[in-house]
Amino acid sequence: MTAETPSDPAALLALAERAARQAGALIRDERPADLGVALTKSSPTDVVTVMDQRSELLLRTLLLGERPTDSLLGEEGGDVVGTSDITWVVDPIDGTVNYLYGIPAYAVSIAAVTGDPRDPGGHEVLAGCVHNPVSGETFTATLGGGSFLDGRRLQVNDVQDIGQCLLATGFGYEASRRRKQAQVIAALLPQVRDIRRIGSGALDLCQVACGRVDAYLERGLQPWDLAAGGLVAREAGALVTGLGNAPAGAALVLAAGPVVHAALQHLVGPLRPDTDAV
Repeated sequence: MTAETPSDPAALLALAERAARQAGALIRDERPADLGVALTKSSPTDVVTVMDQRSELLLRTLLLGERPTDSLLGEEGGDVVGTSDITWVVDPIDGTVNYLYGIPAYAVSIAAVTGDPRDPGGHEVLAGCVHNPVSGETFTATLGGGSFLDGRRLQVNDVQDIGQCLLATGFGYEASRRRKQAQVIAALLPQVRDIRRIGSGALDLCQVACGRVDAYLERGLQPWDLAAGGLVAREAGALVTGLGNAPAGAALVLAAGPVVHAALQHLVGPLRPDTDAV
């Protein structure tokens, strides 16, 4: 590390929050009335807008402008390899389909990570910020420092009965994955209070942290979906894992308080939600 790039979590969080708020203002205030799809990624329903690209460019400029030796991993391919031990993992608009349709459930997600953010078990998140530019809500966390919503400390719900669990989930873009995910949710629905589908993995993890839902289960999250929101959930007392003892990652993310987490692991294990095989 150089003198210009200290990796103090509080300083990293302060920068992440400033950048998230500026990018949030951009995508909220400059959203074209006739916003369309710039291109697609994994499938025709996995969209990228011009504003995703503009937001990521702004984040790269802001973050690396202050910390030029850091690396950056962005959802829209704005990857930069630096020389420090910090990688900024950014999602310029998490919930792009919501954004495209004008549904006010999307966020800018920024995390400062050491190690390889693409390796589920090979990195550590030091600081994270998830900012919803429509509601203005800002979720923040530092490693070992707790998680907060606009300065209010967060704690997951202490649900003891799986039948009282409000479960959030999401669905992939490819038909084969959705088919399996629908099968898993159909099996869980009679055993929980209800299901919620918000459309932003980062916000879903934050909803667990602040108690608006009791648990979250989804396959297919990428590092930029998971890094910041996962830290917010963990620092609020959630267990954030994959299936069994696997770390959370693209195969599966299960986030909940300890009792519900154990119950959901027991229920979903035989369903193999970490595969697409029906």
